[in-house]
Amino acid sequence: MLPDVDDLPEVLLDLGVSHEDINELVAGQRTLTADAGAMRLLEECVEELGRDIGVIDPADMTGGEWSPDGFADRVAEGPEALGGLFAVYVFVATAPRTRAYHQELGIPADVSRRTLADLGRNMAVHRRRHGRTGFHVPWWISRHFRGELYQLGRLQFERARLGGPGSRALPAAGLDVAPGTPCLSLHIPDFHGPLSPAACDRSITLAREFFARYYPQEPPVAGVCHSWLLDPQLKRYLSAESNIVRFQDRFHVVPEDVEQEDVEPADRTPVQFVFGDPELAIAELPRRTAVERAVGDHLRAGGHWYVRRGWFPW
Repeated sequence: MLPDVDDLPEVLLDLGVSHEDINELVAGQRTLTADAGAMRLLEECVEELGRDIGVIDPADMTGGEWSPDGFADRVAEGPEALGGLFAVYVFVATAPRTRAYHQELGIPADVSRRTLADLGRNMAVHRRRHGRTGFHVPWWISRHFRGELYQLGRLQFERARLGGPGSRALPAAGLDVAPGTPCLSLHIPDFHGPLSPAACDRSITLAREFFARYYPQEPPVAGVCHSWLLDPQLKRYLSAESNIVRFQDRFHVVPEDVEQEDVEPADRTPVQFVFGDPELAIAELPRRTAVERAVGDHLRAGGHWYVRRGWFPW
């Protein structure tokens, strides 16, 4: 199930893991394989992660409803001696099954590789925040390894179905859709360069071709996004030509009266994504860039930031 420890470094590099994290993971694998109980848990987690791979509608699942939160809870039961790295070994052991699923659909190897390399990006986010080897939010990476999400150029696209405020906003705009209609959820990965209009255009073009070819049974009605980058207040601080504002302008932002109770202050979210650590003191946030000044100055003035939803017709 796991590669030999001598082969593990190359496997980790293929998954985007930084060189500085590899020795610790090699040593941890020896600890893991010596623990019979931990190995049984590993097998159970891999089986759970790979069950009904590619299925996104829980109602269609034959092996029980998939729960990313439940999976994260199971992974958290890993040995304390691994310091929270148990999830990495679960994904390493699942990767061959994910690649086989991709190959069965005919998905190009480079798309598969760049998608699964988000494991390494996840570890890089942890290192930026904590300064040590670790893993951040295993429930998020589970989407990549279950065939739900793909990296296509600058953006990531997740196979999803309309629900909540999105399923109310689109009919209000005149689209003939209902809850459960296929859509694509757009995500903006870190450590991947500017969010330029040209890069986003290329990603969306790639996605149109990709999902029409490999998931023709799920024609998406819309591209959707749930992000602090869609907070209209950003336009008070950023130029109309800024990458963030031009990204925001791609979307119809769901009105607050449609969002209803879902619009709550999320001040720490932009602090996390812009500065790398959500616990930084607001008064001490740097002002080096226009985005840093926007996020920090707004909070220092007593304002709040919000995670908002947006959509555009696919």
